[in-house]
Amino acid sequence: MAGQELAWFLRQRREDLRPADVGLPAGPRRRTPGLRREEVAQLAHMSVDYYARLEQARGPHPSPRILDSLADALRVSPAERIHLFRLAGATPAPPVGPVRQVRPHMVNLLRRIPEAAAVVTDASYDVIAFNPLADALLGNLRQEPNLARRRFLGLDSYESSSAEEFGHIAVARLRAAADRYPRDERLARLLTGLRAASTEFTEIWNTNPVRAPSHRIKTITHPQLGPLRLNCDVLTIPDDQQVVFITADHGTPTARALRHLGAVG
Repeated sequence: MAGQELAWFLRQRREDLRPADVGLPAGPRRRTPGLRREEVAQLAHMSVDYYARLEQARGPHPSPRILDSLADALRVSPAERIHLFRLAGATPAPPVGPVRQVRPHMVNLLRRIPEAAAVVTDASYDVIAFNPLADALLGNLRQEPNLARRRFLGLDSYESSSAEEFGHIAVARLRAAADRYPRDERLARLLTGLRAASTEFTEIWNTNPVRAPSHRIKTITHPQLGPLRLNCDVLTIPDDQQVVFITADHGTPTARALRHLGAVG
């Protein structure tokens, strides 16, 4: 029974994915939904025969290494990863690092809200997706995507009334990420760099702040548009990620400024 449930789970997740979701070309017309078995096998670095036997409930119990490869290939959420291991009768190891890929439907959502600047951040405060208005408002998100580095190294192109508060929020989130992902080298390099370059970061870190993002109103001084009064709301989503929505009250000068910025951006 467990083998059949594992087979069903693998098949369902494979059929839920599109080639574009995993960076593969669509290719010729497909007779069945989702990815092909050979595509999953390629992504998971295993033979097609081995993967096919797992989907047919004929294979041996897969090792934790194989299960990790399958979880990565099928882009499962942390909760689904735990479920996958349980179906295989194995105990999952803690994830090595934060999920740094954003789900396609979330990217589509960002594009559908043109009057709000929106970004998705991972657990280390890297911006992993954003809409055009966010890029125009915040600036240089491709060149410097990490919000903590921007805050503590003075890389933002604007001044913000909530800079001090955000500094504590950022450190609290990074401390939590360091606890969850102690083996993540990329996160370790980020923290080492911040400690070396920012006395303020180190001082806040040593206070062990506990902060959670919530609704905030802040004023930023944009280099072209001047002072903007903005609402900032944070939504927690799966994969230890957050969506930040930046909006203006309807009918205000800031709302008109954002529409102008979106039109020219």
